[in-house]
Amino acid sequence: MSQPLIPPLDPPQAEALSSALRVWYDRFARELPWRIGPRDHAAGLRADPYRVWLSEVMLQQTTTAAAGPYFHRFTREWPSVEALAAAEDADVMAAWAGLGYYARARNLLKCARAVARDHGGRFPDQEDALRALPGIGPYTAAAIAAIAFDRPAVVMDGNVERVTARLCAVTDPLPGAKPALHAIAAVLTPDHRPGCHAQAMMDLGATICTPRRPACAICPWTEACAARSAGIMADLPVKVAKKAKPTRRGVAFAVLRGDGAVALERRPDRGLLGGTLGLPGTEWTEAAPSPDAIAAAAPCPADWRAAGVARHVFTHFALELEVRAATVGDNAAPRGCIFHADARTQADILPTAMRKALMLALKADAPRRRG
Repeated sequence: MSQPLIPPLDPPQAEALSSALRVWYDRFARELPWRIGPRDHAAGLRADPYRVWLSEVMLQQTTTAAAGPYFHRFTREWPSVEALAAAEDADVMAAWAGLGYYARARNLLKCARAVARDHGGRFPDQEDALRALPGIGPYTAAAIAAIAFDRPAVVMDGNVERVTARLCAVTDPLPGAKPALHAIAAVLTPDHRPGCHAQAMMDLGATICTPRRPACAICPWTEACAARSAGIMADLPVKVAKKAKPTRRGVAFAVLRGDGAVALERRPDRGLLGGTLGLPGTEWTEAAPSPDAIAAAAPCPADWRAAGVARHVFTHFALELEVRAATVGDNAAPRGCIFHADARTQADILPTAMRKALMLALKADAPRRRG
């Protein structure tokens, strides 16, 4: 049976719950590099919209622990949105390497340049205006509006969906339950300190109301939680079973030079890993590439050696990338590639799938060099 869109909380209940959550947050808020803590907020400090935006983009499909080092690197290299807007595309893509979902990095630059060009280097403080910027969707716009500008925006991420589903025992599966969960989150969102409330909801889901083994005994909402009363908290939110991911296959060519350089190509701006550096190779298809396709994709004539298979899992498919390596002379000119010095250093700025492939090639090449 579908859940009603009218949340099962009246305003006094919602206010009491929000108040209890703010008290909990004031005591137990996580310290994060992009966050203004509750004490600083009470003293009148406000989060920098640039840092809020940057962190929210990085945290999409990425854990807080993984995003932290990238956030520090970006804010050290480009401390303002104007600085990022003026950056070279290749430098930003290299700094993003390993964080995944490279369309985010391309949109990051587009958005920074739009803010610098059209808004005088200042982020808009309203959700609608924020959503008009490149790469900013409903969630990110709400997060910036709430956290940076204290607008009473409804911020819905996976943590908030889980908390609201359990609080009101919403048993309809996601994604169909999203409107009901949004309605619950909306009635909970206060006019007073909405930014702190949004971060408190995220912290509650990240530290207490976790996907498995929620710590209900120390939750500020333990008495009000309908899922806990029913003993079904660990079962919520219900999600539709995911389809098995298909496997794609391809061949990557690692062209190595005696001085340690590696030949890399820049991928087209559009598509998976768009705009990043990588090894040349075949298309990635469900069927293994044919001998003719492999021969056509080889960037130069060489004595190719099998270096192993690099495996990586993307959002929608798994990849098996056969790696072939060759060492060429100083005069070699692999088609569509540029030699980059110190292959091991280059591996650090490649997307993860390409890094895995290059490291296999270097490992296979090591015995030959020692010999």
